[in-house]
Amino acid sequence: MFGNFREGSEDFDSATVLGACIAFGLLLAAIILGGGFFSFLDLKSLLIVVGGTVGATLISFPLKEFLRVFATLRLAIYPDHSSGLQRVGRVLEIAQRARTDGELSIEGLSASEPDGFFRKGLELLVDQIPAAEIRRILELELANLEDRHRRGAELFQTMGAIAPAMGLIGTLIGLVRMLETLENPSEIGPGMALALLTTFYGATLAHLVFLPIAGKLRARSEEERLIKEMTLEGIVAVAEGVNPMLIERRLHCFLPPEERYTRFGS
Repeated sequence: MFGNFREGSEDFDSATVLGACIAFGLLLAAIILGGGFFSFLDLKSLLIVVGGTVGATLISFPLKEFLRVFATLRLAIYPDHSSGLQRVGRVLEIAQRARTDGELSIEGLSASEPDGFFRKGLELLVDQIPAAEIRRILELELANLEDRHRRGAELFQTMGAIAPAMGLIGTLIGLVRMLETLENPSEIGPGMALALLTTFYGATLAHLVFLPIAGKLRARSEEERLIKEMTLEGIVAVAEGVNPMLIERRLHCFLPPEERYTRFGS
């Protein structure tokens, strides 16, 4: 569903891990300090929320997209640590070699390139495809990549909307059960627990899991889109035979001023 976010190392994203530890750690601490952990465990409530959320999501999305959810989760935790500055350097290396030794000299570099989008652009250069056609092909590739990214984030956004609704449904089930057993005081407690815990589970899953993951994936998509657009402009400029110094100036437009490093001088 998503492209290759892990062009660089596969270190954990510290913000994601730290945020999850803080959110769930403080929540568990509050539960334990409030009187006990096991009083917040209820299998029936969990089945209603998790089962209902999964079922409704399967109705909304094709099975193939839903099964990619685990790969998508990996992308949220393992970000691409390659920076725009690194990509500028890589494109300039390609530009200098193509200008000095010809475009066929970069064939070996294209085979070892881990980023599929960049590799495709290099292959088009080696095949000496016209610059306008390279732009057209890579723009289509980028558009379809963004669509897959959007669908992945949309899936978690949908789960974040469904989970609280399933919690509300569980609450109504618990209230009905409680009202049916008013003559038996021993049954009122379990009914009330079901009513409250389903709401708790639904809100927790939505606001501490599904919606944050959707937001993280959207941020990852924006980061990757910027790198891909930079790559596209660089590849097209190489195909047009633009001087590497001018290519560097073009690509610097994608970077914040503090990250711009000019290797060809000012």
